[in-house]
Amino acid sequence: QVQLVESGGGSVQAGGSLRLSCAASGLTFSTYPMAWFRQAPGKEREFVAGIRWSLGATRYADSVKGRFAVSGDNAKNTLFLQMNSLKPEDTAVYYCAVGYAPGGIPLSVGGYSSWGQGTQVTVSS
Repeated sequence: QVQLVESGGGSVQAGGSLRLSCAASGLTFSTYPMAWFRQAPGKEREFVAGIRWSLGATRYADSVKGRFAVSGDNAKNTLFLQMNSLKPEDTAVYYCAVGYAPGGIPLSVGGYSSWGQGTQVTVSS
């Protein structure tokens, strides 16, 4: 059974940084695409960033390119999201997700089979 547990959320001022972590168990980490999504109040869940180790590939939403970086520790089955230059519009609950294998890095919610419980990120102006 796949389990994903996020941590690292919190409250920061605009321009600040946070690093999210997602500890994964029950899967071979490098086989599947992994991604971060976020959901703000009243909005749909949206893709933020994803990674697929087997392809050496990453993918980012336009809104976070140049500010966020997705990475992982394959030995520890842990996914990270380094978030820099945070903006108030980045405020959301951030979710870690594992996709179906094989394939690329899907952008849609439907491309992912398991989700963590989410961690809140709040950016104040």
